[in-house]
Amino acid sequence: MSSDLDKSTVETAYARWAPIYDAVCGPVMVKGRRAAAAAACAIGGKILEVGVGTGLSFDDYDASTEITGIDMSEPMLTKARAKMVSGRYPHVKDVLQMDAHKMSFPDATFDCVVAQFVITLVANPEQVLSECHRVVKPGGRIILVNHLYSEKGVAAAVERWAAKRTRGLGLRPEFPFARLAAWAQSNDNAALIERRKVAAFYTLVCFERTGPVAA
Repeated sequence: MSSDLDKSTVETAYARWAPIYDAVCGPVMVKGRRAAAAAACAIGGKILEVGVGTGLSFDDYDASTEITGIDMSEPMLTKARAKMVSGRYPHVKDVLQMDAHKMSFPDATFDCVVAQFVITLVANPEQVLSECHRVVKPGGRIILVNHLYSEKGVAAAVERWAAKRTRGLGLRPEFPFARLAAWAQSNDNAALIERRKVAAFYTLVCFERTGPVAA
């Protein structure tokens, strides 16, 4: 396995992606994106979207939700704010430039946290998961959707080959599910409640905060 992506690599990559992100990634990620948003809408209430990017998912939420988005990339957020100004998304409360490793929100702020195509790209995935766990209410959900490492066979070999070649694009195709499961197992107040394929290349993973944040 290659090391986790560093912050500067991701920021540089997504500044370049910003002008074309919706056109290129929108169609590719649509099934995974809608599956995550649908799972969040089933919970409703205050939803935090980590890695909100250009606001590509705004259309996937409804009036039962109040969306707050965070992202490190200001060029991506500029696109999201332009969508908000259109008036089409009254359910989107705010988008903020913020590092998911250290969020400024109080404990137990949100009913649900959604991270679409994000957790494999951050510098410390376990720290980001712990921050998501901190800001979600007891009984709330953390919903992830991502491509996860195939682990065996031809697909795994291709992902290992592609890993170093795609890092500059802000991609990481060889991130294993085992790291997500290990995080939950190490946290007495986090439970893995769902893992399912939502498209050929994407997996939805859902955790529940079962109690207060550990000290």
